Amino acid sequence: MNSNINQTIVAPATTYGKSSLNVIRLSGQDSLLIASKLAKINPNCLKVRHAKLTKIYFQDGELLDECILIYFKAPNSYTTEDVIEFQCHGGTFIAQSILEECIKLGARLAKPGEFTKRAFLGGRIDLSQAQAIAKLIESSNANAHKMLMRHLNGEMHSFCENLRKNLLTLLAHSEVFIDYADEELPQDLMKNLLNKLDSTLLTLQNLLEQSIQKKSIFEGYKLCIIGKPNVGKSSLLNALLHEDRAIVSDIAGTTRDSIEENFTLEGHLLRLIDTAGIRQSQDIIEAKGIERSLQKAEQSDILIALFDSSRPLEEEDFKIIEILKTHQDSKKIIVLLNKADLKGSFDFQILAPFNPLNLCLKDDNIASSNSLLSHFKSHLISLLNSQENSQMLLLVSQYQFQAIQECIQALYDSKLPLANGELELFSFHINEALKALASITKPYEYSQMLDVMFNDFCLGK
Repeated sequence: MNSNINQTIVAPATTYGKSSLNVIRLSGQDSLLIASKLAKINPNCLKVRHAKLTKIYFQDGELLDECILIYFKAPNSYTTEDVIEFQCHGGTFIAQSILEECIKLGARLAKPGEFTKRAFLGGRIDLSQAQAIAKLIESSNANAHKMLMRHLNGEMHSFCENLRKNLLTLLAHSEVFIDYADEELPQDLMKNLLNKLDSTLLTLQNLLEQSIQKKSIFEGYKLCIIGKPNVGKSSLLNALLHEDRAIVSDIAGTTRDSIEENFTLEGHLLRLIDTAGIRQSQDIIEAKGIERSLQKAEQSDILIALFDSSRPLEEEDFKIIEILKTHQDSKKIIVLLNKADLKGSFDFQILAPFNPLNLCLKDDNIASSNSLLSHFKSHLISLLNSQENSQMLLLVSQYQFQAIQECIQALYDSKLPLANGELELFSFHINEALKALASITKPYEYSQMLDVMFNDFCLGK
């Protein structure tokens, strides 16, 4: 294992393809030597953190490229090891050739995530920051980026450290009570332990619940458009995407299955779902599409219900209203009245509790369409912003969710032994909680508990 860690690794830091440049990185104790051999220069010619324009060569002496070399000396590099960065010309051949030449000179191809793994092992980042880095690469919206930067800046580390101190205090008090059971100790010790335990549990439960509710920040909010046939659902989807993604037709039942597309609105990642028109149908395929529409509505974060305001409410409309009533306590709902430019006998009073917005999705009324669509977008943005006004830190990976759940379970398991005075078993469960919490950032050492124990108590022994 140690020999594997001590090996010098190399990997592309940019994606191959047509571009002005590529970046190749070396990390490890032989990085400087390998780079100097490729450039046929004295290693001392590479000054730390200075860009050097130099030619690099194949082993047979043929010119490979003219590129920029930058030397990051350990421990002041991303991996805390010696790192060399090649900034070479773009394309596939040059970058691949540099990789191959580095491997010939003793480096090996890095495994996925190995540069960040070395940064963690070198103590530059903790596990929460490493996971934030991985998520940042996948991030596709501004709000997820903001939350991940909070993790990268160490906020999750600080959060876990504060909880760790609380748990270590619990453990230290318990251990003192066990070791000095015959000594005079505070009478209200058990009550204080229980209060601290409940306070820690509440903090963790709030974190878990908030993170579950706000998962959509990273995964994207699911917006499901529902309505009877021919109310303009596909037209709305096309208008939001600025492309003819869905077929628009006056024929009822044109959309027979759900259509899903991602797009970003003011930094919010959205998953827009256009569904089949909800109605009674004898067509087996259309009926299946309608069944899926109801499933998508159930799974969505925000329901967008579309009605034709130029016509009286029909049986299908009332079915849509019933769906809205079913979900009004669990989902955000936006009701849109399409064809607002046409006069009709629509019963607006029935939908008044949902504060409907007018809409006009007609090509022959572009000015009105654009104005009303902009109003709808503004309303949607306000709704999304209200969903993300919490300043509480969030869990960003399934690994973190599992760790917090295990920590909460261990703390719950500790309550009964504490109530029964079984402090050895109580301490065991607190240790389990500490291990689970520590897996988010870094393991704790037994000496930390001893420090807390002897700092908090003047035993005189």
